[in-house]
Amino acid sequence: MGGFPFVPAGTTLPPLPHLIAVSIAVVAVVAGLRRRRPAVTDRHVLACTPWIALGSTAHVLYVVDALPTVLAPFAGSPTVYLTVGSLAGATWLAGDALRPTRVPTVLVAGGACLLAPVVALALATGISPDGAFWSVASLVLTLPIAAAAWVGLTRLRPEAAVTGGVGALAVFGHALDGVSTAIGTTQLGFGERTPVSRILLELGGVPPVPVLGEGWLFLLVKLVVASAVTWLFAAYIRETPAEGYLLLGFVASVGLGPAAHNLLLFAIAG
Repeated sequence: MGGFPFVPAGTTLPPLPHLIAVSIAVVAVVAGLRRRRPAVTDRHVLACTPWIALGSTAHVLYVVDALPTVLAPFAGSPTVYLTVGSLAGATWLAGDALRPTRVPTVLVAGGACLLAPVVALALATGISPDGAFWSVASLVLTLPIAAAAWVGLTRLRPEAAVTGGVGALAVFGHALDGVSTAIGTTQLGFGERTPVSRILLELGGVPPVPVLGEGWLFLLVKLVVASAVTWLFAAYIRETPAEGYLLLGFVASVGLGPAAHNLLLFAIAG
């Protein structure tokens, strides 16, 4: 599927049995959520952060061929998002049925318990000193950049503050994706799989800067788009908080997921 326009390289469909199993799981979880209609707040969406990282790290295992043959198709792209999404949704349903007031805690705990062994398994395949250094550097560099972007956004457009932690996560996730992608291409020689992103990274005539190289333009575009989208969601969240937080959480996952994938992949294959 990677040959289609705008489709990231490496995009595949799993074998039919795996596709059927994932489809049944997704339909069952979606039906359960629609029927039960659990509460959705910013805390619930933020609690899904470990699950976002889980999908990305599981895909790293798929990329480095570290998964058993029977499980590997569940971690391909885009199947991994459906796999992890159905697990997170099932955990949400279970938590809401047993302890509705503790759902965020259940989501965080469940996601973390699955994330930890996946990361450990990935690191057990071997650690690249250079890659690990640049993974840490990406995170350290992102923190002040994302903080400055969030403060600038909320001062320029104070209404954006209503998006709260989910809005901040969206800005941070896309900042981390921008920084890590720029560092990966400049310092480690990684390529970009998404066609649109690759165009930005390969533009000619862009003056390089230290560490980020020409990738600073990609980071700038990510920050501008993420900040604008977060601001636009402010009115939506005021009017329909549940839907607004969920959709903005999805926007955050589009940045944070690839960023987590970058950091772990650099650490083991940089």
